[in-house]
Amino acid sequence: MTGRQPDPLPGASAERALVVAVLPKGVDGSEELLELRELARTAGVDVVAELVQHRERADRRTYVGKGKLEELTSTYAEAGAEVLLVDDELEPTQQRALENALSARVVDRTQLILDIFAQHAVSAEGKLQVELAQLEYNLPRMRGMWQHLERLGGGVGTRGPGETQLESDRRIARRRIALLKQRLRGLAAQRQIRRKERARAETPTVALAGYTNAGKSTLLNALTDAHVPVADRLFETLDPTTRGFELEGKRYLVTDTVGFIRRLPTQLVEGFASTLEETLVADLVLHVADAALPEGRLVEQIAAAESVLDEIGGSALPVELVLNKVDRLDAVARRRLANRFPDALAVSAVTGEGLDALKARVAERFADRFEDVRLLVPYDEGSALSALYALGAPIEERSDTEDGVLIRARLPHREVRRFAAFLVAGSTDDRAARA
Repeated sequence: MTGRQPDPLPGASAERALVVAVLPKGVDGSEELLELRELARTAGVDVVAELVQHRERADRRTYVGKGKLEELTSTYAEAGAEVLLVDDELEPTQQRALENALSARVVDRTQLILDIFAQHAVSAEGKLQVELAQLEYNLPRMRGMWQHLERLGGGVGTRGPGETQLESDRRIARRRIALLKQRLRGLAAQRQIRRKERARAETPTVALAGYTNAGKSTLLNALTDAHVPVADRLFETLDPTTRGFELEGKRYLVTDTVGFIRRLPTQLVEGFASTLEETLVADLVLHVADAALPEGRLVEQIAAAESVLDEIGGSALPVELVLNKVDRLDAVARRRLANRFPDALAVSAVTGEGLDALKARVAERFADRFEDVRLLVPYDEGSALSALYALGAPIEERSDTEDGVLIRARLPHREVRRFAAFLVAGSTDDRAARA
């Protein structure tokens, strides 16, 4: 058992939990469990004790070995714990074995994260995604929920309501999963329509991605003057939020997405596929990392986020590393960080430091996407004027003359040739469009 006793959470109503983990030999249990402690804090659970077993792999039946299971049972009682948190995804048989041995609730890592997601889901889509992930997680474990009826489950003299009820519950769960997937596909189709509108205007889209609690929502607020709720908790933001900012007359869209974590559960990757899509359809990913972390943890979290990006198919996207929270660093730490990540942008979403440089870097990425042109559209060419506005308001200046409407606009490259007939002398793209 580790000697560290975590500080209790404020509030007398918090559940008391014992944390257990099976780790490879040589791995520091106290360091490895930092993330699970933070997950527990976010879920409102007070970690009162920790138990670590070092072995090559977890026991297939009881997760920990036989001797460790006896120690776990006594430690659980001595600590006055109310729930066992396991820093792993348990097989249903392992979960039942632990529950039987301790006569207690056993919550594994995936279930804990799903509980946090359920607390933080706000939008209708977010709640649907959470419910889908929970059902897909629970479906193979439903047998354990009916242990008191298992002896009625099959064979001569044992058939009865237990089997009927269990199979009925499974069918209900499967039908609900199918319905949720259908509803989420409908919402995904609506989002695809909005994406097509953005693509037509060729407005650059930037996705904020990275480890949970790195300050992505705070950065979105700082860049776009949005008012997305922020808090010092993991997975505070589940629903993608898109806002825009302008720089030198050009508009950029920024989307805040769900945070990543080490060993992101499969159910979350599948259930939140539509949310994670917002990262994949972006033109640029800003990988936001917490610069205030110790260097070892910072490197680990950057690697974990890159792994999740690769897992969801985003490894080919252009990425800029953004080191947030540099206001918490002294001069020496800043120099060390600059040496370790020379191409990264150092910013503070709280103080505003580095945000102008970040906006400039984003603008530089899309510098060749638009062209400034001057157009003279005759009054009898109203359809052309309507087409300009349909592109997403690229018109920056308009004046009425005797010959028509004089317009200064910012057009996507591919649209310049379409309006070449209306280019006037002096337009920066006149010769190129007519070539």
